[in-house]
Amino acid sequence: MRTNTALAKMRAGEVAYGYALGLGSPVAAEMLAHTGVDFLLLDNQHGSWGAESTIAGLAVMAGSPTTPMARVARNDYTMIGRMLDEGALGIIVPMVDTPEQAKAAADACRFLPTGTRSWGWGRAGRYGADYPTRINDEVFVAVQLESTLAVENAEAIMATPGIDGCWVGPGDLALSLGVHPDNYREEASHQKALDQILQACRNTGKIPGFAAFTPEDAAMRAAQGWLYLTAGDDVGFLHGAGVAGMKHLRG
Repeated sequence: MRTNTALAKMRAGEVAYGYALGLGSPVAAEMLAHTGVDFLLLDNQHGSWGAESTIAGLAVMAGSPTTPMARVARNDYTMIGRMLDEGALGIIVPMVDTPEQAKAAADACRFLPTGTRSWGWGRAGRYGADYPTRINDEVFVAVQLESTLAVENAEAIMATPGIDGCWVGPGDLALSLGVHPDNYREEASHQKALDQILQACRNTGKIPGFAAFTPEDAAMRAAQGWLYLTAGDDVGFLHGAGVAGMKHLRG
């Protein structure tokens, strides 16, 4: 069974940095998988991935040093199982507001006796004959805390058995607080909510994660104590480089 090296780092108290994948391009995934990043997060919620490209994206990640992870479109038993069957070693579930929703996500990710995942694993079987006996310990299960209700329930959600950590979505959290997503960095209420989530993770011994959009932002969040950090995405990298190139050429 392949070791989830990103999870191993976080369990040791080290930061794991990743990039999100939204273009729906296995080629872009392959390029970023060989940059030294700890994990890649294939985004099935907001990204442009279809059924076939999702399989291809996870396949190229599985053949690289980076840990393949995926965000599912919603907290759905079958969607979660399909991502795991295709080789994801990490699952991010959006919009989790209650411990009951967290339990549903956690149960979908692990085989009995700790969960209710359906017995079967598709192409994930390439990880080895011991996949079914080791995957429960190697899969990283994180929920997104993105609302005022989720913040209120943060400690109870994080205390849910089978939940390894969280990945805060700052934009949706801002909207729930009545703050425009462009302005959350300046809002005390948003920072207070983040502090509450971070403390909930510390109190429960779970891994705190944050969706940063640049390497600079990710470094700042790491200094605050966040351990699971995206540091940008393929869409932003491509667009940003294109804009910077034209600015340099045209002044």
